[in-house]
Amino acid sequence: MQKVKGSPLELQERARRIRTHVLRMTHRARTSHVGSSLSMADILAVLYGGVLRIDPNQPDWPDRDRFVLSKGHACAGAYAALAEAGFFTSDWLLDHFCQDGSYVAGHITHTGVPGVDVSTGSLGHGLSIAAGMALAGKRDGKNSRVYVLLSDGECDEGSTWEAALFAPHHKLDNLVAIVDYNKIQSLGRVEEVLELEPFSAKWKAFRWSVREIDGHDFAQISETLERIPFEAGTPSCIIAHTVKGKGVSFMEDQLAWHYRSPNAEELEKALSEMGVKE
Repeated sequence: MQKVKGSPLELQERARRIRTHVLRMTHRARTSHVGSSLSMADILAVLYGGVLRIDPNQPDWPDRDRFVLSKGHACAGAYAALAEAGFFTSDWLLDHFCQDGSYVAGHITHTGVPGVDVSTGSLGHGLSIAAGMALAGKRDGKNSRVYVLLSDGECDEGSTWEAALFAPHHKLDNLVAIVDYNKIQSLGRVEEVLELEPFSAKWKAFRWSVREIDGHDFAQISETLERIPFEAGTPSCIIAHTVKGKGVSFMEDQLAWHYRSPNAEELEKALSEMGVKE
């Protein structure tokens, strides 16, 4: 059992810092996907707060856990979590995010960015990549795990469900899929674009062991991740119910913040809500 480090208050503060970085980065770069990054910040705070077996001083440590951000457009959140974990400084991140010639691109990339295991961007590929990593780890006799964070929208992709078939067939209990179920995708609400429910039942039908949680409740996130794998010989799926734009009142549950970046006034207002002085 992997024990989560940090109290709920410490994890909450880590998530607040992640959200702060996201807001400043996207404002400065005038880039998008703010809402997608904010919805997963609490999950990232727990993962990088002690769940993942990683070492910032050895980013390529062979026995590390792997993390795949399948929803690669939400990279601002993942980069911020890496900065908080000590892989690089937040100032370096702010200076380079989405700048011309920078490695820190607008979809997550592993080239030149310590702590990133794989580049993603085209949706629906992350679970397949993670399943391959998990299978390789099994065959190499590793004790490491592979965690993959998916969007709900990319669960429209057939390739996601091909990988969902593959993982239990190979008994990949070292694989953990976390779905950031914020109910909004690029063009509208998930229930309007392509209904996923009964969502949990679908994963169970594909022979995954499934838990549904509040993706903003640090105790629930921590307790659930501590129980991985939920069942020996079976991959684990966590359906995390979240809110798009969580943490900023005027961004919460708003489709517009899939595309917009905060202007100076909105940045000041957002940071003020979180108790941060710009």
